[in-house]
Amino acid sequence: MRKLLVLLSMTPAMCFAKLPAGLPCASWPTNVAEVKLQNAGVFKITQLDESKTKAVPIAIQSIGKDLYRQVFDITLYAHSGEKFHVVTVNNASSTECSMSDVDIYVVSQKFDAQVP
Repeated sequence: MRKLLVLLSMTPAMCFAKLPAGLPCASWPTNVAEVKLQNAGVFKITQLDESKTKAVPIAIQSIGKDLYRQVFDITLYAHSGEKFHVVTVNNASSTECSMSDVDIYVVSQKFDAQVP
């Protein structure tokens, strides 16, 4: 986990201007993260305020013909105000979000750039 966070902090800003239609695809990794965290007992999906969910692409890299590796910073919000931060990694194509399983990394603490 620490290596992933160090890697992500060193990753330069990416330009997504030439991605095919349908990318980035945040629905698949977000849904899988919700289910896996519920199965792990972190929360119940019914506790989440889906309207506040945020999935921000960190990186998208071409790894084959119409195959892309996506990395997302996803924030899930409970109705109580509690936040759950995860980083997901999965493969997607221009027509299919679920070209691979989703690796999910729970972030125990997130330091925003605006907060000293």
